[in-house]
Amino acid sequence: MTESSDRPAASDGTTQPQEPDRLRDMVRSPGYLKALVLSGLIGIPISLAAFWFLAGLHELEHVLWSDLPQALDWDTPPWWWPLPLLLVAGVIVGLVVTHLPGAGGHIPIAGLRAGGPSAAALPGVVIAAAASLPFGAVLGPEAPLIALGGGLALAFRNLVRAPATAQSTVLLGAAGSAAAISAIFGNPLVGAVLLIEAAGVGGPQLFAIMLPALLSSGVGALVFTGFGRWTGLDTGSLALKFAQSSPRLDTGDVVWSILMAVVLGALVHLVHAGGRLTAAFVAANTFGRTVVCAVAAGGCAALYAAITGRSPEEVASSGQATLTELASHPHAWGVGALLAVLLFKSAAYAICLGSLRGGPIFPALFLGAAMGVLLSPLPGLGVVPGMAAGMAAAATAALRLPVCSVVLVVLILGSSDTIPVVILSAVTAFVVTELLPPGPATGATASPSQ
Repeated sequence: MTESSDRPAASDGTTQPQEPDRLRDMVRSPGYLKALVLSGLIGIPISLAAFWFLAGLHELEHVLWSDLPQALDWDTPPWWWPLPLLLVAGVIVGLVVTHLPGAGGHIPIAGLRAGGPSAAALPGVVIAAAASLPFGAVLGPEAPLIALGGGLALAFRNLVRAPATAQSTVLLGAAGSAAAISAIFGNPLVGAVLLIEAAGVGGPQLFAIMLPALLSSGVGALVFTGFGRWTGLDTGSLALKFAQSSPRLDTGDVVWSILMAVVLGALVHLVHAGGRLTAAFVAANTFGRTVVCAVAAGGCAALYAAITGRSPEEVASSGQATLTELASHPHAWGVGALLAVLLFKSAAYAICLGSLRGGPIFPALFLGAAMGVLLSPLPGLGVVPGMAAGMAAAATAALRLPVCSVVLVVLILGSSDTIPVVILSAVTAFVVTELLPPGPATGATASPSQ
């Protein structure tokens, strides 16, 4: 029997290729193979560029928030410190947006976009990110990294004079973005999953299939885990067992995680509504209002420091370093400090989402973790499950990417024991945010993740 005899017949009597046949034909095509080889080659220089970009941002942030205050005889930055820094950030970003090609990249409230800008837009992306992130913008580096990686990939293609087809543009843009984004997450799996979801591969049908599967897998994990403990029996699994013990999930962890996901879904949705209002406000007078918004974000950090007596950096910046401190010493934060950081960082986050340049992931992760620590004294809820569920819920509400959020949080925690509550929280937050009104429009084109 020939291969074509297994194919279904079309209405005109011809045979239609099945999915494996179409995939095989695509992989064997010379254009695809050339794009695949070029994608592998460009991963090396793009990864190096992403590394030095992130290292430069980190060093500049350390100079501005640690070395300079200490040189002026302050152990920690004074309460007013974010105001001049974010004033400078607002001026530079405003100039970039109004005078350079590409406007420094898209506004963060528009979500994550796979691919990359033109080579002419890359300087503006780099300058706007370097002015926003180290100077205290409540944003992360992932969106500029995606733009940098995708833009460099297309620039390399033009440099070697490879054919500029629609297929190569999509493939190389996604490959470059994935190579760059893996640098910040420290794991290539997160970058791949993030770009699959952010690019909208499969469209709404993918989400319609993926969300029930994700939910049922989380419920199934809870049932298997609980039933195995009750009976003492073992079904065998591919999971590795480590010597370090992790907290066991119980009913309280599950119930409180779902309720917390509802609250965080609504909170992050409200923050994004504020970001859209800020974007609409800035669009009317880009330079002047970008500066005003940057100073307003600095004012949120300054007020937090003046009220609590803590460092303004806990509100300013992405929250990546503060998240590590929160996880290491959760009991060093009182209830008042946690409530204050949730309030002021949420406000600054909303302002920066609509005005400066960066990504939405890291501030959302911090807000979720802070909520988890705040609610951890509830009966039956531990600190680790609370932080895990909070981060998953907040990241999902911010990105609308439930699978990527689950993978990201699990890899951050370095443990599989909290996966069930992570999944349940992510699915709950996703459903809550989808059921809420979409909020005001920004006038910008959103990515599929938004």
